[in-house]
Amino acid sequence: MPRIPAMQAVVDVLESEGVDTVFGCPGAAILPLYNALQGRVIEHLIVRHEEGATHMADGWARTNGNVGVAIGTSGPAGTNMITGLYTAHADSIPIICITGQAATTKLHQEAFQAVDIVEIAKPVTKWAVQVREAAQLPWIFREAFRIARSGRPGPVLIDLPIDIQKQDIEWDSSIDSPLPVTAVKPAPARVERAVEMLLRAERPLILAGGGVVLGEASERLRAAAERLGVPVQVTLMGKGSFPEDHELFAGMAGIQTSQRWANAAFLESDLVLALGARFGDRHTGELSVYRGERKFIHVDIEPTQLGKVFGPDLGIVSDTREFLDALLTALDRRSATPRREWVARIGELKEALPRRDDFDSLPIKAPRVFKEINETFGADTYFVTAIGLYQIWSGQFQQTHKPRHYQVCGQAGPLGWEIPAAIGVKKARPDAEVVGVVGDYSFQFLVEELAVAAQYDVGFVLIMLNNEYLGLIRQAETGYEMNFEVDIHYDAIGTDNVKIMEAYGCSGTRVHEPGEIRTSLEWARKEAERTSRPVLVEIMIEREGNAAMGAALDAVREFEPA
Repeated sequence: MPRIPAMQAVVDVLESEGVDTVFGCPGAAILPLYNALQGRVIEHLIVRHEEGATHMADGWARTNGNVGVAIGTSGPAGTNMITGLYTAHADSIPIICITGQAATTKLHQEAFQAVDIVEIAKPVTKWAVQVREAAQLPWIFREAFRIARSGRPGPVLIDLPIDIQKQDIEWDSSIDSPLPVTAVKPAPARVERAVEMLLRAERPLILAGGGVVLGEASERLRAAAERLGVPVQVTLMGKGSFPEDHELFAGMAGIQTSQRWANAAFLESDLVLALGARFGDRHTGELSVYRGERKFIHVDIEPTQLGKVFGPDLGIVSDTREFLDALLTALDRRSATPRREWVARIGELKEALPRRDDFDSLPIKAPRVFKEINETFGADTYFVTAIGLYQIWSGQFQQTHKPRHYQVCGQAGPLGWEIPAAIGVKKARPDAEVVGVVGDYSFQFLVEELAVAAQYDVGFVLIMLNNEYLGLIRQAETGYEMNFEVDIHYDAIGTDNVKIMEAYGCSGTRVHEPGEIRTSLEWARKEAERTSRPVLVEIMIEREGNAAMGAALDAVREFEPA
């Protein structure tokens, strides 16, 4: 075996695993790795904050299905990455965070920026490991990629003491390859039982969660739904897994991101086949209402997800694609009767229980913004959004037709996610149109990452819904009969977000009239393409507008007239 620098072997592994872009910030304790990255195929983007690096790697991974990589030095670099690791862990996104570390001989001496990042990261990773033997390095990285991809995907942290990084090892990359990931197949008897339950049900629904997207199972989902004649609902993480203009699309049920008609349809159902869904509390609301008298089949790749929220009538451990393949095969031996009356009933509910989005009033109402978004951008556009009233309105009104084209940090919900995530999405799909939907408060959490997009010519559109409030918390405070420390308005116009954009070498415009939204969005699209930099459309919306939500599927409060 040839003897090469250990970090050269690490970069060999990264390249062979399909990593073409990494996001990070160099520091003294990680410089051997940076030295090895020089002159290689992998592109490196220097971030302005290590949390931003993790969210960029996250957006990159969500878009192309591969493992994203973020790099930081020792000490606070690793602790800054914890929010990104938690976000990826919560949403089952495969990323690897690499941190530098003090020399192994100094770890017990409270050396400069030496922190036990492995113990800190363990609760929010699938695996956190510190390398103590240089010869293990390529194998640990191979295992990290395997773990990140296998089963329920998720993040890994690898901590590299600087003395380990500096060593040479015996390694020949020409005879090495990624470790295999075994598909999780369902038990045949359980598939048969699922088919029997589906065929007996009168008003069944398929609930497509994030596992359908992560499992690349969207085409099979559509085939199974059409074969069975069963309507499909999506969770927030499953949005895009089934085309929303399809006859069998039954909307999104939930107590926040939902449609009125979809909640009504769910409450009339008698069986739910949940695919890769974790029954999050913002989806289910009050469990006694959610469960009702209906039966549940729960399919998930992670065994411990079954029964975590409530015990299903039938649990099946399987990759969603493998299950749907087995389901389609089982259906070849049976005949399914189309449920035309049930499908027609859902169509009736959709007609009877809409939410308006055509408001012309001043100030601008948020639903009008999403009407313009739906009519301006095509099905191939990639959207990114995070947490707040704007994200709830997005889930309620925004249309999505393709998997991986709607990226949302659904469980952790870190403010500031949109800008770095949009950078990651654009680097994964350089030729695609990328749009971030952001609130005025979230915008400023990681606004410094605009400099990364400007430096590396990463162009995308940012659409800001600005109510000069912590809008979601203001609405939550109404239950306490208060409006306390959530108003971020000051002076005549508050923060001038257009000037912030300009300070980073980007551009933007502010919109006050509903009739200006469409032309401003079209301008931003052209400007982002022309400049290859982010462009902001800041839309001043109704300051105390509320989004429909409630405690249970049958108790969602509507604030706007039908």
